[in-house]
Amino acid sequence: MPLPYYFEDFETGQTFVTPGKTVTETDVVMFAALTNDNNQLHTDVEFAAATRYGQRLVHGLYGASLALGLIARTGVFEGSSAALLGIDDWRFTAPVFIGDTLTCTVEILGLRLTSSGKTGVVERRLALRNQRSEVVQSGRMDMLMLVRPDPGP
Repeated sequence: MPLPYYFEDFETGQTFVTPGKTVTETDVVMFAALTNDNNQLHTDVEFAAATRYGQRLVHGLYGASLALGLIARTGVFEGSSAALLGIDDWRFTAPVFIGDTLTCTVEILGLRLTSSGKTGVVERRLALRNQRSEVVQSGRMDMLMLVRPDPGP
């Protein structure tokens, strides 16, 4: 199917798997600088070594943000999405460390055409996984998608 997908191109149960991204120290440093979240658990090697994890953790919201970036790399939602409608039931189920390689699986849960008929809601469950296929974060991120444009006469 040509990219991008429009609302009517999705089906309940459909899944997409993104390419991977290895999290680097630069990613963590840049995210800390951008968000001003300089918690020692993320930025202080010596502090983090004394925690139960024995090393620095990647920011939780970096993972959620990265999931959206990984999804963009598929091209499926690029140019046809109108809005991210929310982040619901997001869970941080396992730590992410510098050096982990993350991928995201998107499962289409449901579809609802809006009253305008020009957009539809695509209900999506995301699962962010590390290189061992362990789910490290998951939840809902529903999208408002455009209906395929009328080709005209």
